[in-house]
Amino acid sequence: MKALIIIDMQNDFMPGGSLAVPGGDQIIPLVNSLQEKFDLVIATQDWHPDNHSSFAENHTGKSEFEQINLGGIQQVLWPVHCIQTTSGADFHPHLNVSRIEAIFRKGTDSKIDSYSGFYDNAHKKSTGLSGYLKGKGVTSLYFCGLAADYCVSYSALDALAEGFKVTLYEDATRAIDDNNFEEMKKQIIAGGGRIKYAEEKF
Repeated sequence: MKALIIIDMQNDFMPGGSLAVPGGDQIIPLVNSLQEKFDLVIATQDWHPDNHSSFAENHTGKSEFEQINLGGIQQVLWPVHCIQTTSGADFHPHLNVSRIEAIFRKGTDSKIDSYSGFYDNAHKKSTGLSGYLKGKGVTSLYFCGLAADYCVSYSALDALAEGFKVTLYEDATRAIDDNNFEEMKKQIIAGGGRIKYAEEKF
């Protein structure tokens, strides 16, 4: 069984948002059309408390996009984004949410970031996504959403580690840094994943 995983199609990651991914809104029509090809559609949502340790403003003297060591893990310090219950954390209004069966929220622990839809960045706490999918009999996952070089790629890598067959739709995602995404794609392919365009056949 196949499932479509829509990663973080939220207002703060769209043009005009606090952590805008260039061209993030351009993929919405494709993401909507992709949903019609799948019996199971799942979405993830960044869902941060306002005191989250990944926010630059919560570190005196630090700047946005600076990197620090946070609990033994390299952490990019982000602009404040996707605060729980705010409009910035809402899905983009043009995203079709009617076929989304379940939403898995991540980044809820103020002490650690969570790029992947499966685990926090230290792999200490599961979101429950893997167990949910396996309980449904899903074996193949298809990824789209934002941002390609962070939450989409890290979710794909964790999915591979969990034993799923993985396909990332390159035309249904956008990156913060295209060069970083090129490196992440190499890791996904090395792990047995596929990078494809949505128009190609399964």
